[in-house]
Parts: sequence; structure tokens; C-alpha cells
Amino acid sequence: MKITHDGTVLRGRALDVRDLDVSGRDVVAAVRGAASPVAIDAPTPGAIHERVGYVRPGMGLSTRTALAVAARSLGHSAPQDDEIAAVEVKLSALSCPSVSTRAARKAASDRGTETERVRERVAELRGRVQAARERGEEPAELEAELATAVRELSEVETAAAAARETLVAAREDAREARDARERRMRLEDRRANLERAARAQLVERVDGAYADAVTAVPGPTPADPFKADPVTAALAIGRVADLAAPVVLECDRFESEGAAASWLDAPVVRL
Repeated sequence: MKITHDGTVLRGRALDVRDLDVSGRDVVAAVRGAASPVAIDAPTPGAIHERVGYVRPGMGLSTRTALAVAARSLGHSAPQDDEIAAVEVKLSALSCPSVSTRAARKAASDRGTETERVRERVAELRGRVQAARERGEEPAELEAELATAVRELSEVETAAAAARETLVAAREDAREARDARERRMRLEDRRANLERAARAQLVERVDGAYADAVTAVPGPTPADPFKADPVTAALAIGRVADLAAPVVLECDRFESEGAAASWLDAPVVRL
């Protein structure tokens, strides 16, 4: 492992960087390939590093989840893995568009209202034409106005029919979208149940080693390994896991960074 910062270069399996003007987050970012004022040449971190690669007071940790990831780092698998993968494929292929019928409903309503308005206008003009004829008048002007209104009615009725068809299609799309969302929810529930079962299986593979590691962590030993404080649990999980990338330690559990690296069997950067 090599660390470079502001012209200073440090090499070794266990490095103390407390004299450098860097933070733990800077170092972790460099280990994980993110932007950082520190440059680190070290093995690429695996998934377990996201859980226990930065150990410090106040950290959060889901012990069983992290322990399951540790088990996978050791090559363990769970009987549910194939089914989880199959569910993931189904979820990735499932499209759940957001569909609203509001615009289609408004358009259909507006077209319907317009149709009724023109229809009433046509009925009124027909009545006036009929009345004029009964009085012996020549209603040529009214007849022309009526003909124009009839043409307009035909046009608005056609538009109203199209708007209704659009609304029917929008409602069908919305129904299909609801069905797709319901399928997604069922698949997500299934995946969550499978992942819980897989996690339990994986934890069983390494819970004995984890309990032994908790006992070996410097400091107070909890009666229940799964109720250990996050720092103790993270260190114990790190000891169980296959950690290739440097572990960033911002805690005082070991006499030296060398002792920490030996205990964890992993490269260590101490702050």
C-alpha cells in the first residue's frame, strides 16, 4: 500500500497518517476510488469494505447484513441466490410508467360540452327556420346559418368521439400501469423475503467465527455478540471477512496500526 499526500509518500501494510492533514473520509474516498486529496495505491475494495472498511465511533452498522456480506466475501452462497437473481431479472424487465388520465378526461369533457352547445344551437336554428316557414317567410339567411351550424356540429361530434376514444385508451393504459405496479410490489416483496432468508443462511455460516472474533476484540466483551457496539461488531466482522483493501481505523482499540493489521489480517490506515 502506498499513500501520497502533498509531497509525502508512505508505504507499508500498516500506516499511521495522523501527521498528515487528511480526514478519515478523505482516506476512505481514496480507497474507494472517489475524488480525494489523498492518493492511495492499494487493492480494490469489495462489497464488505462499504460495511466495515471505515471504523470510527458513532458509525452505523447493521450487524447481520454486514456479516452476510462478509460470508459472501469468503465465497459462501445461499440457496435463495438463483431465485433472487430470477426475480431481479423480472423486475428489470418490468416497466411501470406513470400514467394520468387527467388530460384525456378534461379533453373529453370539454369536447362533450362543446358538442352540447353546438347541438343546442342547431336545434334552436331549426326551430327558427320552421317558424319562419310557417309564417310564410323565406328563411334563406337562417338556413345558411343552420347549414354552417350543422357542419360545425359534425366536426365537434367527430372531435368528441376521438376524445372519448383517447380517454378509453388512457384508462386502459392506466389500468395496465396499475397492474404493473402491483406486480412490481409483489416481486419486491418476494425479493425482500428471499433476501432475508438468504441473509439468515449466510449469517449461520459464519456466526461462530463472528462470536469468537467479538470475544477477541480489545475492549469490553458483550454477553450477546449481536448486541455488540458498532465499533466492536465492525472489527469482529472485519476479522472474519476477506478484506483486501485497507481498513481505515479512527478508533483506539489497538496499541498500534501494526497490531491492528495483524489482528484484522488486512492493510490498515490509522487516524
